[in-house]
Amino acid sequence: MASRVLNEEFKIAEEAFRDGQLPQVPDEIVTACDDLFASNTQAYREALLGCAVVRIVDPDVDVRYPHLDLSPKAFSGRGLDERVINPFLKYHEIPCSNGPYLSALRRAVRLELPVPQGQRDTKAFEALVTVIEALRAADEGTARLYLRYLLCRFLRLREESKITLVRAHRLSLDQYRQLLPCLLSKPSGGRMPLLVAVAGFQTLCRYFELDWEIEWQEINAADAPSKAGGDITVRSDDAILMAVEVTERPIDAGRVRTTFRAKISPHAIDDYLFIFSGVGPNEEAKLAAKRYFAQGHHICFVPVEEWIISIMSLVGPEGRVCFEDCLLELLDREDIPRALKVGWNQCMEAVIAL
Repeated sequence: MASRVLNEEFKIAEEAFRDGQLPQVPDEIVTACDDLFASNTQAYREALLGCAVVRIVDPDVDVRYPHLDLSPKAFSGRGLDERVINPFLKYHEIPCSNGPYLSALRRAVRLELPVPQGQRDTKAFEALVTVIEALRAADEGTARLYLRYLLCRFLRLREESKITLVRAHRLSLDQYRQLLPCLLSKPSGGRMPLLVAVAGFQTLCRYFELDWEIEWQEINAADAPSKAGGDITVRSDDAILMAVEVTERPIDAGRVRTTFRAKISPHAIDDYLFIFSGVGPNEEAKLAAKRYFAQGHHICFVPVEEWIISIMSLVGPEGRVCFEDCLLELLDREDIPRALKVGWNQCMEAVIAL
């Protein structure tokens, strides 16, 4: 139950964090969390995460007492941390200690004032107690709100950290068939499909030593200022060979017509490719593409997973290593959200473990 609650709220918190919309909580909670996450004593914020989960799972528990011998309504903070909290933080590569109840909060410490003896960061401990008291007074909905806010603060902490990307050095074609769906299923606001597609073009260029210039821009960036034909533009001697739009959104006839007027016609693009990771084009979109083909414009549609697998089968083992190198170079950029880096690591570890 505790794991389910934590994972449910984390999914919501991760989406809110990605969209820059942190949950709205009272100022005293914000200030307390500022102190907790500025503290070098990681134990306090990790213990608080467990307390928030317990408050939701079992409202009868007194979250001030994380040691069973403190009260009839106490709970085992260490047991919860070892089973749920610490594995959760490590799986999501959020900076954490080996366990709060093995360090600052050992020896049956009560999470209440006055500050117990032996606590070095009294300001952070007082901040911990502030949130504990808010949790005790909260109903389930408010407690979940506080938990989501706390998780967003942990995500901010992760965003400031260095994530080391996992390398396989060699993946088979079958392993890529497992890896790609995992990567593309990670919520990314369209960024992961784009990076995968860019790596596909870079692989073709490097492996076959083509004279291509591959330009790409972030999802939802305006095309006009950069004079880009799409999310990815492939040029040779300044001429556009192909323009590519990478999308998770449905493709209908209206979108095809809009793309033709805004991008294909102004740039005189002969070859335009929709690479999609969600629902494919409907019949009206395909019919619209056929009409433009009669005017000399190739508008094609291909699923990103199918397209990458075709490339991987074409370039062989050496080319598959090249693809991994290209994608890792893209993911390792500082401006790439840590969630995408962690998503790569989780997928790679799952594939390698099989």
